[in-house]
Amino acid sequence: MTNSKSQLSTSNLQPPTSNFDLSIVIVSYNVRELLADCLASLFTARRDRPLSTEVFVVDNGSHDGSAAMVRERFPSVHLIENAENRGFAAANNQAFPLTTGRYILMLNCDTEVRPGALQTLVKFMDEHSRAGVCGGTLFYGDGTLQHSVFRFPTLSQIFLDFFPLNWRLTNSRFNGRYPREWYARGEPFQVDHPLGADFLVRRDAAEQVGWLDDKFFIYCEEIDWAIRIKRAGWQIWCVPQAEIVHHEAQSTRQFRDAMFVELWRARKRLFTKHYSPLFRWLANQIIRLGLWNEARKARASSVTQDELGKRLTAYRQVASLMSQAAIDER
Repeated sequence: MTNSKSQLSTSNLQPPTSNFDLSIVIVSYNVRELLADCLASLFTARRDRPLSTEVFVVDNGSHDGSAAMVRERFPSVHLIENAENRGFAAANNQAFPLTTGRYILMLNCDTEVRPGALQTLVKFMDEHSRAGVCGGTLFYGDGTLQHSVFRFPTLSQIFLDFFPLNWRLTNSRFNGRYPREWYARGEPFQVDHPLGADFLVRRDAAEQVGWLDDKFFIYCEEIDWAIRIKRAGWQIWCVPQAEIVHHEAQSTRQFRDAMFVELWRARKRLFTKHYSPLFRWLANQIIRLGLWNEARKARASSVTQDELGKRLTAYRQVASLMSQAAIDER
């Protein structure tokens, strides 16, 4: 997971000659067909209701022909090809300085934009000058609602990650969720942060606080960005009428155990940057108890020995991360 020199397509990364309303940045890793569907939805949405846009794809070392597909089927897309997986934040940061749009949309490669969504987001931002970030409503592939915006992490969220208890709590504000009725009403509402799958930022806000923190390899980078933007005085909104389909976690599920470790590595960094020593100490106790419980359940389950070994190794790695964090703070 080390950074390497990236290879840029010289044919379609010439300096832009004009500014756009919206710059769209997509980071892709080994999801060729989903990326093709995502790009097709963007161009369909733009054709049906004209909007001045530019699109960047940063391919993070895919070996499934994703980059070749973009070159062949979407020649107007600005393509950046990395030799290795540089991580989500670092890859986005490669494209951000090349964009010229008044707004920048960080969009997952496993999404499909429904007609009118982009125009709705841009119109909302144009009408709300203090809005620094907004996101739309996400739906799973089967059409059911996906929670699209969240409250910043709390101790109760960490607890419910390991001890879900019941569906009412996991879908409540105690787990950082906003009421489903708020989405259904269709009226914009203020939030802490959108999911990084659909994160539109005003250029002025981004340039004020800086780009993503690329020390986050994957996960939590959008939360960190939203915290910094909100602390700078900008508002953050959900715009429910902007609808996007999200085929969730298609890239990260390729390395499930590794991604579990990366999730908690990212959360550790987030907590260290923005939370108090007391919060971090209490969080560490909950995480240690949760990992013990997960290991106990894994040993009692019917998983194979190979799968059990992978899970226990991941739990030990996370426990080590948290223990090191506690040592570092002494």
